[in-house]
Amino acid sequence: MPSPRSADQPAVQPPRRGTVDALISQTERLRGRVDAVRRDTTTAGLDGRNDSQLRWQRALCDLAVHHLDDLGQHLGQLREGLPEPRTGDGGAKAADGVTEPVTGAPRDSLLSRVGSAEWNLLTDEVVWSDELCRIFGRDPRDGGLSLDELPSWVLPEDQPVLTGMVTDCLVDGKPVEGEFRVVRTDGAVRTLHLAGEPVFHADGSTASMWAVLRDVSELRRSQRAVHETQDSFQRQRYAARAEHRLAVELQEAVLPPWRGSLRLPDSGAPGSPARDSGLDLAAHYLPSQTSARIGGDWYDALELPDGQTLLSVGDLTGHGVTATSGMAMLLGAVRGMAVAGIDPGPLMDRLNQLLGVSSQPALGSAVCGRYDPRTRTLLWAQAAHPAPLLFRGGTGRALTPPGGVLLGATTGAAYTQAEVRLEPGDLLLMHTGGLTPDAGAATERLLALAPRFTAARGAQDCVRTVVEAFGDERREGDACVLIARVGP
Repeated sequence: MPSPRSADQPAVQPPRRGTVDALISQTERLRGRVDAVRRDTTTAGLDGRNDSQLRWQRALCDLAVHHLDDLGQHLGQLREGLPEPRTGDGGAKAADGVTEPVTGAPRDSLLSRVGSAEWNLLTDEVVWSDELCRIFGRDPRDGGLSLDELPSWVLPEDQPVLTGMVTDCLVDGKPVEGEFRVVRTDGAVRTLHLAGEPVFHADGSTASMWAVLRDVSELRRSQRAVHETQDSFQRQRYAARAEHRLAVELQEAVLPPWRGSLRLPDSGAPGSPARDSGLDLAAHYLPSQTSARIGGDWYDALELPDGQTLLSVGDLTGHGVTATSGMAMLLGAVRGMAVAGIDPGPLMDRLNQLLGVSSQPALGSAVCGRYDPRTRTLLWAQAAHPAPLLFRGGTGRALTPPGGVLLGATTGAAYTQAEVRLEPGDLLLMHTGGLTPDAGAATERLLALAPRFTAARGAQDCVRTVVEAFGDERREGDACVLIARVGP
């Protein structure tokens, strides 16, 4: 159950889908405008104004476009929910054992995380912006690093990346782009994104390398956090699916394999005529509408050696494999004790003792009855469970329950039993308490179905009527319904 919040601390609400759509549209429009500015700077460069100011403007436009693309992608994920499992790592990963402390430039300033550099091959001059010096943790008065000095600051596994970019730019005269990590003198590891291009001499040879370096440490750290969270979510989802499959298989293995009307199997000697229990039986399991996890609800009908019929429904607290395995244990105990001839009241006593000494404590409610077709009597007991409903002559009523507390709630509890005589055409409805959040309302709605039960052709039609009435209910837990119609 969620913790209550005071009136001055309302629960945080997720963003409205329309609001996110509007932000996505604004981002797309802004990206188009920035792209237009970038094209203008490129056109100016083609006109011969290829100076450092234009290169800086073009680099900033490229950076802004990258940011807006990232923003659009994140807003799309926010609108659609968690993204699908990724196929790549989506960014540089930190080296094993290397941490990236949050140090250095302020996070609220874009320009404080972007710097420029130019390495002149003709004069060996190195020009770094003050911002780039600060990214490296250097005093701007100390100047920048030469291309020979720079690799000593780079993590060994990233040095080939830097060497390849410098070679492509200076030797092959190609624009380059890539990422590498540097270790500052204070021990901080920073991830840098480099976008560089050659500056050509009048004779066509490469005169210098000019580059914009962007500190993307926080961005990559955020991406890794998102990816790790996504991976964790995927693992949890796969585990939940596996648990759900196991719970379903266990439930299907334990609950009776019938979903329609049932004539109980013959338990007599081979060749002897089949015994008729005198009951038309049908049942249905209704899953939770608010959770995908299987609960501990059960229904059961079993012909006993003495010719009587065991009818039971129950609910064990919890969900998943734990609840389903506990339900299987409890239902097996019910069947075993019923076959041994133990009446419903003493049977409930022993179920309560069983839950009390179980290694996995749980609470449960149940109703259990033995129907004798010879006398048409039902001997039954209950443990804090909704009483069976008896429909006769077009009306229905709840049977008066004998005493019985929740199973597993207290040791030494006593469970009494009651007996009711049934008549041909009577309909007995047993259900667990999860049909609706309000158990009292469920009883009233079930009793109101009496005319439809009377007009039904059999127990299976009656079950369909219940499913139609409660199938779309917003149930917080599972529910079961078992219907037995007395034959002539």
